[in-house]
Amino acid sequence: MRLKRARALPAVALCLVPAVVQAETLIRPPLDVDLIGQVRHVVARPEDTLLDIARRHDIGQDEILHANPDVDRWLPTAGAEVVLPARHILPAARREGLILNVAEMRLYYFPPAKAGEAETVQTYPVSVGRMDWDTPQGTTRVVAKTRNPSWRPPESIKREHAADGDPLPDVVPAGPDNPLGKFAMRLGLPGYLIHSTNKPYGVGMRVTHGCVRMYPEDIERLFPQVPVNTPVQIVNQPVKVGWLGASLFIEIHPPLEEDRDKTNLMALAMDLINRERARRAFVLDGGALNQAIKNQNGMPVAIGQAG
Repeated sequence: MRLKRARALPAVALCLVPAVVQAETLIRPPLDVDLIGQVRHVVARPEDTLLDIARRHDIGQDEILHANPDVDRWLPTAGAEVVLPARHILPAARREGLILNVAEMRLYYFPPAKAGEAETVQTYPVSVGRMDWDTPQGTTRVVAKTRNPSWRPPESIKREHAADGDPLPDVVPAGPDNPLGKFAMRLGLPGYLIHSTNKPYGVGMRVTHGCVRMYPEDIERLFPQVPVNTPVQIVNQPVKVGWLGASLFIEIHPPLEEDRDKTNLMALAMDLINRERARRAFVLDGGALNQAIKNQNGMPVAIGQAG
């Protein structure tokens, strides 16, 4: 379902290794198809870390670690095969505007189709709020967009920095020291933004104060496409199921830390599977389901076949 490879964007250094993001625009599948993209494999270069490879291929940090549990983060063996988890089940939400799934730390954008062109979908890795600064869930909109924003840190963040011996000014001007980077989209949730960053190595981790952080080159591409008033759906779906032809797939991500004690992945998976079974008969592969729950690697796995 690949439509085209997007223009390569300017390289940005990560760990002193040049990186080129291979962003893609994908054809939006029909409503009875839920998967987009493809899992790919690359070979680690002698100078690579997994984080270099992730940045080069537009993958988040946690995503590439979960997909490659046996590869050393900092010193992958030169020539080692690295899995790129670039296949995704679309979240269970209306396919419009922006959808953020905090559990997988990934943003989906459904741009309005232009006359005579196919409908498409784009997806980007993001960072979300850490446990004590969680990203809120619900439905909102993009209410404002700013290039080269200044940052007015709230008092709570100023207190945290002061306690760490790193006091913040009342206003951080635009520039290389601004944590919002060059682009910011303000949400209708007061105080929350989708923005660039001056610390791209944290993309794909829970490291923010609740905002949504993107690779600089990703938001540079997304920012001009998203009009003010674009709807934004923020969901928390560690388990997703979806169809591709006659095959039912499941995708499982580790639950957010604060949800782990109260999340039964098998129960959640079976609830979603039974909903699908009520709509369409299929044979469930229990072994594949158990393995997917054990791995929690964020990659879609076939677990059922319609008869």
